Amino acid sequence: MNVQFLGGAGEVGRSAILVNESLLLDFGMKTDDPPQYPVGDVSPDAVLVSHGHLDHVGALPALLSGHERPPIHWTPPSYELAMRLAADTLKLHGGTPLCPFTEEERRRVTEVSETHGYREPFRAAGHRVEFFDAGHIPGSAHVLVDDGDTRLLYTGDFHTDDQRLVSGTTARPDADVVVSESTYADVEHAPRERVETRFVDSVRTTLWEGGTVVVPAFAIGRTQEIMLLCAAHDIDCYVDGMGVEVTEMLRRHPGFLRDADAMDAATSNARTVTGRDGQRRRIAAESTVIVTTAGMLSGGPAMTYVPEIHANPVNKICFSGYQVAGTPGRQLLETGSAEIGGQHLRVSAQLERYDFSAHADRDGLRAFLEAYADTPILVQHGDSCAWFAEQLRGDGFDATAPELGDTVEVS
Repeated sequence: MNVQFLGGAGEVGRSAILVNESLLLDFGMKTDDPPQYPVGDVSPDAVLVSHGHLDHVGALPALLSGHERPPIHWTPPSYELAMRLAADTLKLHGGTPLCPFTEEERRRVTEVSETHGYREPFRAAGHRVEFFDAGHIPGSAHVLVDDGDTRLLYTGDFHTDDQRLVSGTTARPDADVVVSESTYADVEHAPRERVETRFVDSVRTTLWEGGTVVVPAFAIGRTQEIMLLCAAHDIDCYVDGMGVEVTEMLRRHPGFLRDADAMDAATSNARTVTGRDGQRRRIAAESTVIVTTAGMLSGGPAMTYVPEIHANPVNKICFSGYQVAGTPGRQLLETGSAEIGGQHLRVSAQLERYDFSAHADRDGLRAFLEAYADTPILVQHGDSCAWFAEQLRGDGFDATAPELGDTVEVS
């Protein structure tokens, strides 16, 4: 079996791996300025998708620009998330060189989509394939590919600990080679219970003082996690942005949620924002919690809420995840000021960051990979891939970190 890395090698973003020159694993984009896409020309016979995040599905419709129509295999939530993200990309960049596909190509995705549940083997481009729950977001999958001689496990993004939205992965299928993510290989997450307690205590303090809490959150996964947490602790909240639509979509797939009843209750607890007639400015003046896109303050309804609440030191902005260098969220955390909504704001509101990551950390990665101590491991999807591979080798693993464009022969 040969494995070619067209993206995601030594980086986070534009994941794309070609197996045996015929089977493509993911086809994402890297949200730089300008966006970056997988390298080289590729015409696969079939596509397998690990999950519905932009860095794994953001460029998928571009595969349907010619006469070829490769089937795309994924779980039902991954399909719906990918379609929603593609529509958003067209809205932002359609008709410009920044978008590699058209609305027609996005529609073609529906024609070639084939959905599968976990542990339901199927055939794709002459390979036996099986999806396993990866515990990252609803519908996320470890992908096991068998060409008859070699079994390759592509971990996709995964988490070994339970979240409120999804349970941690317990799957460890037999494999001859593992292609592993390494996003947080050099990080140790604080216990989730401790993070939740700190968040809840902080929010309650601000509400008791009469302040407003804005929680910038990614629409997929993070918004729902915060909604579930607020509902579990009887904290009223508003939800705004693309997370509203994503929440309703995920509720249509209860089998991919850890607790569908809890998600229903969280949805009932949250008030949906329509954005009409100055509604956001009125809400920002309330003593309440507002969960809103974008997670890094790069757009969305947060562009209204943050300017409205920024000057009051009783208010808080509680970041719910990692802030990429160069984003307004990162600038705000580092300097206390940023360009937000077309204004340069020096923020007096309190700034806090919480690690609600949906990725395995150093210990989680090690715990997962212990099951493959005698198996070659190809490390990718991380900013420290070579370093992590070296650490693994020091502990007796057969680990390497391919570079962008590399083809690796495995058996």
